[in-house]
Amino acid sequence: MKSSLTRTPCIGVCSTTSVGDRICRGCKRYAFEVIRWNGYLDPEKEAVLRRIEALSVQIMQDKFHILSVETLQQGMTQLKLPFNAALSPYCWINTLLQKAPLERLVLADFGIGKRPAVAHLSNQDLANLVDAELLLLCDAHFERYFAMVDGLS
Repeated sequence: MKSSLTRTPCIGVCSTTSVGDRICRGCKRYAFEVIRWNGYLDPEKEAVLRRIEALSVQIMQDKFHILSVETLQQGMTQLKLPFNAALSPYCWINTLLQKAPLERLVLADFGIGKRPAVAHLSNQDLANLVDAELLLLCDAHFERYFAMVDGLS
């Protein structure tokens, strides 16, 4: 039986297959991970997900605080947004910022508050900042651990 952790992290915003990005703007997997995902064993999938989780939490905790995990989960379910309950709820915020209508999004309705340093930012500006920081962090991780491996860069 497959672990709930290892299901695909795809959120339907793939830029590796449609645009050719090295890092997916949606799920933050590397292009080679997107391509090889279905061939990975569960431990390999879990390693990818845990890396994405660690990088996402690092960025998200700096900008948000979760007031209610239950409210966030209910909101994600109500909007039919994909989330992996086995991962940190801070990972779900990235999906929310990418898939929800940001002009109407009230973060408090999802049990989320902004940290004072980003409270002045609009949802769109905050989503752009989060995406840029996550991509930068993922890119740095790629350069450090994968770029020198033949066939991956």
